[in-house]
Amino acid sequence: MSDAPHHLKFKAPSTWITRFAPLAPKDGPSGGMVLDLAAGGGRHARHFLDRGHPVTAVDKDVSALADLARDARAEVVEIDLEDGSPWPFPPAAFAAIMVSNYLFRPHFEGLIGSLEPGGVLLYETFARGNEAFGRPRNPDHLLISGELLDLVRDRLQVVAYEHGETDEAPPGVKQRICAVNDLGLSTRDDGEPAPHPLALG
Repeated sequence: MSDAPHHLKFKAPSTWITRFAPLAPKDGPSGGMVLDLAAGGGRHARHFLDRGHPVTAVDKDVSALADLARDARAEVVEIDLEDGSPWPFPPAAFAAIMVSNYLFRPHFEGLIGSLEPGGVLLYETFARGNEAFGRPRNPDHLLISGELLDLVRDRLQVVAYEHGETDEAPPGVKQRICAVNDLGLSTRDDGEPAPHPLALG
């Protein structure tokens, strides 16, 4: 059994992240910059680097990201996201923001605000019911049904949403969303945002 912290044991990127990674624009004002929040071992940051995106990888402990820090396309930022400080990133700074297996609700507003026009939010983490599988069990660290939908409602276009049991590592009850910051970019007569493909990476 590995002695690595739980969040560092998973090397392969999430299929949810890889599926929708192609929605992240590369030609916007941020130059395609992607934020990997609570990056852990950097599995998702590495996936976006492989796709040609510059990446900002953020975590309280960045020791597992030392190799990324040597990549000119990657910025590794050591921040305690839960120390009471305000959201540390400017508005419209990222083409994509991804969060996997992490939940800290005070930063929800910052997450949405830091998406550039056309940028994509990829968020997946544990939800109520996960206590039957293991940690996290604390309800403060578990999403309630529809919570990510409520977060983006009338602000981002929901491309895909899931909530339920998954056996993808780590197994448990997960809630996942892919949403794009394009409600104000419509060229349609009815004001509806343009649809996005569901079958991607």
